Amino acid sequence: MKKKSYIGTLLLLTIIVVVINVISAKWFFRIDLTEDHQYSLSQVTKNILNDLDETVTVTAYFTKDLPPNLQKVKQDFKDLLIEYAKRSGGKVAYKFVDPNEDSKIEREAMQAGISPVLLNAREKDQIKQQKIYMGANVMLGTKAEAIPFLSANQSMEYTLTSAIKKIAVSNKPVIGFINGNGEPDPGQMSQAMNALSVLYKVEPVTITDTINLAKYKALAWVNPKDSITTVVFNKLDDYLAHGGNLFVDMSRVQANFQNLQGTALNTGLETWLSNKGIRVNPSFVVDARCGNVGVSQQQGGFSFTTQVRFPYMPLIASFAEHPITKGLDEVIMQFPSPIEYTGDTTVQYTPLAFTSEKSGEIKAPLMFNIQKRWTDADFDKEKIPVAALFSGHLQGKANSKLVLITSGEMALNGSGRGQRKINEDNVNLFVNSIDYLADDTGLIGLRTKLIKSRPLDQISEGKTLFLKWLNFLLPVLLILIYGIIRAQYRKNQRIKRMEEDYVQ
Repeated sequence: MKKKSYIGTLLLLTIIVVVINVISAKWFFRIDLTEDHQYSLSQVTKNILNDLDETVTVTAYFTKDLPPNLQKVKQDFKDLLIEYAKRSGGKVAYKFVDPNEDSKIEREAMQAGISPVLLNAREKDQIKQQKIYMGANVMLGTKAEAIPFLSANQSMEYTLTSAIKKIAVSNKPVIGFINGNGEPDPGQMSQAMNALSVLYKVEPVTITDTINLAKYKALAWVNPKDSITTVVFNKLDDYLAHGGNLFVDMSRVQANFQNLQGTALNTGLETWLSNKGIRVNPSFVVDARCGNVGVSQQQGGFSFTTQVRFPYMPLIASFAEHPITKGLDEVIMQFPSPIEYTGDTTVQYTPLAFTSEKSGEIKAPLMFNIQKRWTDADFDKEKIPVAALFSGHLQGKANSKLVLITSGEMALNGSGRGQRKINEDNVNLFVNSIDYLADDTGLIGLRTKLIKSRPLDQISEGKTLFLKWLNFLLPVLLILIYGIIRAQYRKNQRIKRMEEDYVQ
């Protein structure tokens, strides 16, 4: 009787599993239990999909036999495409192809902008390089946008939604980048320019006394180095007086590593801001939570580079609760300066990014000492604002907005052979600021929608110890609890069988 009961139970469980698989294959759904709803589509994505007039075709180029960690990326992207197809009412169509199996498909992938990546793979006790593809091509009519490579540490929803948005938008708002005062070329901000090109048309602007700035949704001013004429400031005052919005990423100090000197940088911008009650002190912010620099050393005829911590390069991880900074983990700033507001209540002052609890301020000029032994006495301040939003009557009676960051080289990739990939959150802060000013905040949340990194070395010692012991003891504890419950159940069953009126 017992054997038949077990067989019946097993058969029932098998039928349930088969039915669940059949239902899930026909009706796709996901239950999202993550902290920040990582696997739920945002409202902005749903709106974009609902507004599609034509069918978007996504061709995903993925190598078939990927390692397990990369196979998960493929599955996550497939699940996302299934949900896009469902939410769009069939306006998103997709297919997966393997370029490694067909030379024609491989040529097609490379022409679309999807390049292979070399991966070290073990085969028969040997390490061999495997050529893999993990990208996609998004098409709408004759327009196409390539996603060259998909990885586990990027926001897939932002990547895919922005690609669709980029080819679906016909009339993009215009963002003007002010030049003519020693600013870097837009080509030196390639990551930021690529992100902005999704929603905006970006144009260089040389401000003269005859220019009309009204067509610009927002103006951006990045790291001017030369003296600025009053014509520029008068035009900007007029722009703000008519409700314009301005993004400023400036350097108030500069470093010369040839002579190891740090000096104040005076362009006139600091005076113009000061007249509005916005003071950027000519000081170097230092922070115990900082990045490293490589220092070359000679010893015994050999030359080598040592990484030394450099408090003039703070790692900013403290942010306000605001759409501009939502989801940011860490921004690396070079030589930022403190921000103070001394104006009246007609302007709302919102600090956006702060240094750590152990930070300080050193007035320019100064001499850099790479070998300096820093102590707690050097970090006698905390939470120094290095980015802020100002909104209200900045000029005249119209409401306008200004976002200020005091690290002018924060989003620069450099040029030519000196180009480098910069920290992703540096780009996010830069682009989010312009998004907010241009009143198109929809994609801000998606850009930073990532699984958060929580390194143990940034958690308190007590919490780290608790997490380690919890990780070790919890499985054991669960097994013990199960064992105790099981033993008690069996004991109760034995007692029940011993009763006179027990019937099996």
